[in-house]
Amino acid sequence: MKAMILAAGLGTRMRPLTDHTPKPLLRAGGKTLIEYHIDALVRAGIRDLVINTAWLGEQIEAALGDGREHGVHIQWSREGQPLETAGGIRRALPLLGEAPFVVVNGDIWTDFDFADLPQAPSAEAHLLLVENPPQHPHGDFWLADNQQVHDEAPDVSARRLTFSGIGVYHPALFARCPDEARLAPLLRDAMAQGAVTGSVHRGRWYDIGTPARLAALDQQLKETS
Repeated sequence: MKAMILAAGLGTRMRPLTDHTPKPLLRAGGKTLIEYHIDALVRAGIRDLVINTAWLGEQIEAALGDGREHGVHIQWSREGQPLETAGGIRRALPLLGEAPFVVVNGDIWTDFDFADLPQAPSAEAHLLLVENPPQHPHGDFWLADNQQVHDEAPDVSARRLTFSGIGVYHPALFARCPDEARLAPLLRDAMAQGAVTGSVHRGRWYDIGTPARLAALDQQLKETS
């Protein structure tokens, strides 16, 4: 199984930290954010990685190279100008192959065990969901008891949760989307067809969307190391 780490964003919410450093190379607890993902993927036995780059992407490539120092093989999907999320994944399909693959947002931190993801999901997409954080109290999608994910509540037992930025996808989901396609509308269309399943991570998860959140994560990791 291959994995793609999304690392092409401009990191505008993290300025001024990202004026000269791409967000995946920001550090917390003594390591860069992207290194946490790579190490977690290796622990799950996933060693073939694709990383997309745009803003200051040469710094990420210089830091990681071909991945051998981290025990992985990295292929680079260089976008030039950043594409929208789904468009960036579609651009990388020739590197990802024909089997389902994992996608991880480069601007999150989590203790999730990637080995818990399905390697052959029954749907076009399988999303990892988390409890709604304080900055996103209303969540993103509804999870039903049968593990189907919905854009609208299917029944009173469904729970509205937050998309973690981690998922497993079939390549066919992205085959025809344009460069400007965003992931959320693509997923909502698939949900309408009953083609998205989900599971919940109950451990630690952080969206590193502001310098203050990065500083809080850094402090927490140093305290628990």
